[in-house]
Formats: sequence, structure tokens, C-alpha cells
Amino acid sequence: MSNREVVALSVGGVRFVTRASTLQQFPESRLARMLSDGDQEFKLLNGEFFVDRDGTLFSYIMDFLRTLQVSLPTDFSDYQRLQREAEFYELYPLADLLSQEHLLKPRLEILEVLFSLQETQAFFRIFGSCSTTVETLAEQVTVFTGQQSGQRWKSPFTSQKPLIPLPLERPSHHDVVFRCGTDYSAGDHFVARYVSIKPDNRKLINGTNVLGLLLDTLLKDGFRLISTRTVSSEEKIECYSFERMKRPPALTITVAQATSPTSGVAQAKRGQVQKGK
Repeated sequence: MSNREVVALSVGGVRFVTRASTLQQFPESRLARMLSDGDQEFKLLNGEFFVDRDGTLFSYIMDFLRTLQVSLPTDFSDYQRLQREAEFYELYPLADLLSQEHLLKPRLEILEVLFSLQETQAFFRIFGSCSTTVETLAEQVTVFTGQQSGQRWKSPFTSQKPLIPLPLERPSHHDVVFRCGTDYSAGDHFVARYVSIKPDNRKLINGTNVLGLLLDTLLKDGFRLISTRTVSSEEKIECYSFERMKRPPALTITVAQATSPTSGVAQAKRGQVQKGK
């Protein structure tokens, strides 16, 4: 059968259509041999291959064959059942990845926002358990500065001079610090700091407005607000705590890395498994 031909399968009553080349990614698997061996488990009926296995789990197997990655939903829990299906199809590299369940399970991610409102300025500190998330947020937040005369806190910026972006403070890989509002400079001049948070294009100077936009951004990004508390009533510091289940990076394997099993248990080499980009 040509690699360009289309193959239809009915797995437990669920129909799949794919290229023969996709099923032949791992030549030693039963799916590859199905096209020529006449395996008794695969019945050819009306031009379609039928196999009495779990059709829902087979969708993850097809995704693996198409992408050579294992990337499962955050609510997935049938690791052992999917591993058994992979072993049935003799896709041992996939079965081995699934046996390393700890690499595939989503992890709980914690993030805290400290907010302090002091006279005409507001201070923010974002701390996260995942440095990648904090880095992404740091790329979304931009602080702009400029001078204005006789204007304060809630007033719009009227200077014709362009606003200058400022680098954010990064005390560590797990936190980022910035502020907004106005600060006395000299005479009748004030230094104004505006905050923009992508994808929103507005430049906000009011700390309460910036806080609202920041919290809304986190909620849209899948975080869930679990608590709010006052850290210091004297310094007016509030803490907003969030959590979300973070999907692990997809695990990738190349066809050349596939190895034949030496027993009924998958024996693909663990040293050949790498994290997908």
C-alpha cells in the first residue's frame, strides 16, 4: 500500500481516517504490519479496518503517531489503560513514555500578587512557583515613564514627549517588581509611570486599575483566585493568591529511537526521551 493512500479504521466503533505513512511511523508495530500481514485482530470490512479496542484512547495514539509527542489533557487519568493500549499495538516507545507517569501529570502552580497603595504610587510584586510563567508575565508587562507638569495620579498624561519604557525589577527568576503612579521630581514637575499589560494596549497610571487588569489577565490565563488577605494594614499591602494546573512540556521521541521490546513490558530507552520544545 502506498504511503500516499488513505486508510480508514474503526476502533471500537469510532472511525479514524489517516495516511498509511502515519500508521507506518514505527514499522515493528501492529498498526504498521496491519497493512500487509493480515493480523487476525484487524478485520477488513468494506474497505475499513476494524479492531475491537477502545476508540477514545486510540485518539491519543493517533495524536502520538502524527506528532511523535505525548501531550495529554490536564484532567487525563487513564495512564495505565492507555499504556495497555500502546502495548497491544506494540508501540513500545509510547508505552515506555506512559510508564513514566510522573513526567506526564500536570503540576499545581502557585502565583501570588502583592499590591501596595501608597499616596500617589502603587507597588506590585508577582511571585510564582514556576519561573517560566513569571518570565512570560514579565514580557507582557511594560512600564513607561515620563515627566508631566502640574498633573498627578489620576490625571491623563499631556506631555508631547514620548514615554520611555523602563526595565522591570527581577529580584530572582521567580518574581518581578514594578510600580505605577506619580512621584515628585522638582518644582511643579512629576515623574509619571504608566503600566501596559499585553494584549491590552492601554497605558494605565492608576494602581487600582492596573491591579484589576493584572488580575483579569491571570484569570484569563487559566489561574483561579483562591484567597485574598491583608499582609500589613499599616503599609496597606494586600496579597492575592492564585493556582492552576500546569501541563508539563510534551515528551518527544523520534522514529529512530524506537526499540523492540525484550519482554511484555515496554523497554524503550529512557535516555532517548527528551522534552519537546
